Amino acid sequence: MLNTLSLGAHRLSSGTELPALDVAYVTFGQLASDGGNAVLVTHGYTSGPSMLTPGHLVAEGSWAPLLGPGRPLDTDRFFIVCSNMLGSSFGTTGPNTTNPGTGRHWGPDFPAITLEDIVAVQHRLLQHLGVRHLRAVVGPSYGGWQALQWALSHPDMVDAAGVLMPGLTHPQGLSAASTRQRFADHPAWHGGWHYGDPRMQDLLMDLRLQTLRSYGLERLFEARIADPVQRQVAMDKACRQWAERFDPNSMVTLAAAAERFDVRRRLADIRARLLFMVCTTDAIFPPDPAVRALLGTVPGPLRYRELDSPYGHMASGVEWPRLEGDLRWLLDPTTPV
Repeated sequence: MLNTLSLGAHRLSSGTELPALDVAYVTFGQLASDGGNAVLVTHGYTSGPSMLTPGHLVAEGSWAPLLGPGRPLDTDRFFIVCSNMLGSSFGTTGPNTTNPGTGRHWGPDFPAITLEDIVAVQHRLLQHLGVRHLRAVVGPSYGGWQALQWALSHPDMVDAAGVLMPGLTHPQGLSAASTRQRFADHPAWHGGWHYGDPRMQDLLMDLRLQTLRSYGLERLFEARIADPVQRQVAMDKACRQWAERFDPNSMVTLAAAAERFDVRRRLADIRARLLFMVCTTDAIFPPDPAVRALLGTVPGPLRYRELDSPYGHMASGVEWPRLEGDLRWLLDPTTPV
């Protein structure tokens, strides 16, 4: 069940103050009396807490099989938290929520944020929930960046960081300018004030389908739905459901935050146990010898994995059975490297 917590005003790292901050989140399991058994699961660029709820074949629901008693995200042992990140579109304050100063959507007026801001909001949520220590922060893609930022922002609070299918800095194709331009050329954009124009959903659906195909969506659906007509219907449905909920202004906001993210010179500051996984066919973050060499500067326990999979950037969800051993290593400090 998705919960929403109102945290009042919040000051961003830029000095700008959000007059009201709401955070949407889900939890599973029970928090220990000492507040020390929590695991924070962080979601990707355009997904949300539904990644832990059984759903369709893309990001939403992708990690649900990893959650439950005896599973890697063991609800008998851990208090699992997954919050919608700041600036996203699934319940946490962002461009599609109301600006108290105007009474309308924040829209393109939503202030610039950073990965540090996203982590700071998660930290406030966890404090309110009574979490004092994190056994791990783990997530795919943009969620992996959040895990890295957590290990740097709160080194004394985080035992382990799971970083699946990201890089150490943003890819060129995720720039805010290029993301904004994709929408600006469409007549439904209205300078970012697209709210109420149904044509924007059609554009989002087409973009979602195009993006997921580049991630490996077609191969995934071919493996699970033999009939090409039914396969297309299923892909269209999944993309339409997402397009009805996601605000393109969130894509611009989060892309801009990603542009400011670069941990290449700070890896030696990471003390947490680190799992870093890439996919051999990932067109977004392919295996990079330079990244692997930089990871050698991490002083703590490190497990580096190259997952040989045809599913590219979607492998962190599709190939969930192959993540189990590595996640158990991440969450159990007695397991050898």
